[in-house]
Amino acid sequence: MADFERRPNHRGGFHNNRKRRYRDDDDFDRRPQRRRFEEPLAVKLRKNVLSIADPSVRKVEQEVASLAKTITDNYFDSDLTSAFQDLVVQMTIEQPLKIPFIAAIVLVANAHRQELAAEVLKKVGESLQDFLNNGMWRKVKLTLRFLACLQGLFEGSGIFGILEELFLRAVDLQTASSEDSLGLEIVKIILYTIPYAMASSASIAEVLASSLLEKTDIIASTPHILENLVNPFAIENEQSPAAQSTIALLQKRLVEEASQSWELACLPRPWKVKVENEDGGDLLQTASKHPFPTVMVPETAKPGPDPIYPEVFFSAYSDQEIETVPPLSDLAAFLVRDALTDTINILDFNRMSTAKFFIDVDCYFAPDTFVKRGTAFDKLRDLPSDKPTWKPEDVAVDAAFSQLFQLPAPEHKLVFYHAVLTEACKIAPAAIAPSLGRAIRFFYRKIDQLDLDLSQRFLDWFAHHLSNFGFTWKWTEWVDDVALPDVHPRKAFIIAALDKEIRLSFAQRIKGTLPEPYQPLISTAKAKETPDFKFNDATTPFASKGVEIYQLIRRKAPDTEIAPLIESIQEEASAENAIEDSLIPSTDVYVTAICFVGSKSLSHVLSCIERCKERLLAIGPQSSAARRQIITSVMDYWKDQTGVGVNIIDKLLNYTILTPASVIEWALWDHLDQGTILTKSFVYEMIATTVTKVTNRVRQIVRAVRQPGLPAEQTGMLQETLARERQDMQRLFQLIEEACGGVKDGSNDQMMESDGSLGGEAEALVRAWGARWLRVFQRKFAVEESWIVEELAKPVVVPEKVMEDETAAANGQNGVLKGEDGDNGIE
Repeated sequence: MADFERRPNHRGGFHNNRKRRYRDDDDFDRRPQRRRFEEPLAVKLRKNVLSIADPSVRKVEQEVASLAKTITDNYFDSDLTSAFQDLVVQMTIEQPLKIPFIAAIVLVANAHRQELAAEVLKKVGESLQDFLNNGMWRKVKLTLRFLACLQGLFEGSGIFGILEELFLRAVDLQTASSEDSLGLEIVKIILYTIPYAMASSASIAEVLASSLLEKTDIIASTPHILENLVNPFAIENEQSPAAQSTIALLQKRLVEEASQSWELACLPRPWKVKVENEDGGDLLQTASKHPFPTVMVPETAKPGPDPIYPEVFFSAYSDQEIETVPPLSDLAAFLVRDALTDTINILDFNRMSTAKFFIDVDCYFAPDTFVKRGTAFDKLRDLPSDKPTWKPEDVAVDAAFSQLFQLPAPEHKLVFYHAVLTEACKIAPAAIAPSLGRAIRFFYRKIDQLDLDLSQRFLDWFAHHLSNFGFTWKWTEWVDDVALPDVHPRKAFIIAALDKEIRLSFAQRIKGTLPEPYQPLISTAKAKETPDFKFNDATTPFASKGVEIYQLIRRKAPDTEIAPLIESIQEEASAENAIEDSLIPSTDVYVTAICFVGSKSLSHVLSCIERCKERLLAIGPQSSAARRQIITSVMDYWKDQTGVGVNIIDKLLNYTILTPASVIEWALWDHLDQGTILTKSFVYEMIATTVTKVTNRVRQIVRAVRQPGLPAEQTGMLQETLARERQDMQRLFQLIEEACGGVKDGSNDQMMESDGSLGGEAEALVRAWGARWLRVFQRKFAVEESWIVEELAKPVVVPEKVMEDETAAANGQNGVLKGEDGDNGIE
């Protein structure tokens, strides 16, 4: 009976006829087993090297020793060793935070097998030579940092020999021009390399470092002519945070560190691994030394593809009661910031990896440099005085904002830095969100002092970031500022931020996230999907004809049907003496009708503009006032959704229906309104976009002029075009400077005739807006002029193929043989 299963059926009986499986059969799996696959050792080694210093149970020193032993034990595996050498070069220029750990693997491997270290050094030296020849200065800096971490591996002076040569090139550049930026960049590379050499296993380097620091002081301490223009704070006063030249501060901190015997407490020492020989001695101490790789520094330093500008150091956490980031008086502020900013800008192709480095930043520096991740700000007060209070999240966020707020322009598109901060906040919200909150409050408090371009970047990031997290923010903190006048920078920021949020969502949703005092800032008109068509009101002048024109455009009628109505409006307007230019009212009716027809979406309005393009193009040459009326009509129709209006103006510029000068004149002359127009965020967006179009056009022509192999006739035409476009660009900047300068000085006609209607405080605020606008566009003009001059001064690099073709043509080898007397050799 035990061999049969007795289970009740649904009728209450038992199933006695099914034999139960034996227990032995149940324990035996009859399925075929999958063949076990083991990764090749080279692949496994690559993964382990890539993850060096990442959060792990094992100590990093143990990881270094283990990896070095694996590599040297399998030295004769050519695939493994060549892959490791390539990986060292690749990680050095792609993952700056891990450079000391990669160098430590090579250093320990040298104790086991010096041939491997020699091959790595040769490979790194070749890459360094290539970077120097092509002016890739960030890669030069990172490669020198790797070699500096190996200073104890070299014979003689090691890394300091090439640093001396680089200093001589910097002296030559500074002697040739005091405005040179490349010389400053080279000195900065030298200064950032020295600490890593002093934190290496080398025992005798202090004299060499001190000697080099004495030389660099002359260049590092001299302020650059553009330094003031890249200061993130446009209006400096007692409340302004300290913003000083990075290279000058770095020089001072290194000199102070030298007086303290190069403690360099923040830098890791993963090379401190005891590698014992058979007698119990330390192999690292007796390991063979190597000559420094043979690298020739070019006589003339190449500027490289990217422009170089002086750098100003500032922090969003500088005015806190507790230090959560290294202060400017500590060398760690510069070493940590430099490694993080390089990581951000190098890994622009992978925001996920960048955000992961942000979260794990404490793993890549010495233990006890930072407090435990996610430590609340209030709990920092309870820590003993000898314990650090630096928060790794604050350090990472600070580095990201330093690149987002880089002047004159960030290295990558702004949205990349937005994405990195968003991703970091998603990975570790409990740690990153409070840090971002304190940074937001800092920038908001300093919004009236912040450079106008940076305040616009902050505005864009703030609205974008809130859109990724349900538009939630503690608006109650800023309730008191709602009562400020609209010209106050904080009130202007609140209004602009809400408008940006509405662009990214819709009015009713944003209104639901706001406390009661903010509700009046979002009018009912903003909630309408389609703005009202003013000509539906019979009391509006030309109302009936406006409706007719709208209906004709809507049913895609030909221009021959619309023309009589336009002419009728012009005739009626001419009969009224109050209207000087009859083209203005007809343009208003026509453009407003186009906006109403295309109000459903951007594609709708573009389709309407495309159909009506010929008539719109004909307006400008007839009357510049009528051309500006196109802008007025668009912005009046979209007055409650200014972002849409700005977008349409941008498209009209692309169609050349509007000119850049007409946009500037419309905003800064026709609608200046005693300077209060400067407080509107959408106006700055419109003008900045217009200026960017003009400067990009000039840059495209400059690049075209520098193309090798162009015929002389084509080159001449391009040069004429460049001269004309450059002159137009200069006039555009002059228009902006005159208007903003007038507001700044209070000499604008409207301001002088206002009889103090703005009020003393409001007028002072408006004049401050004028100063901030003026500073931004003066910097933009200086940057563009500097770029054009430097670019045209560079020698034109002729590709090898072009040179071969020209040589062949000169020798008669391009299909025609030359005769001895210079004829074509044709009988």
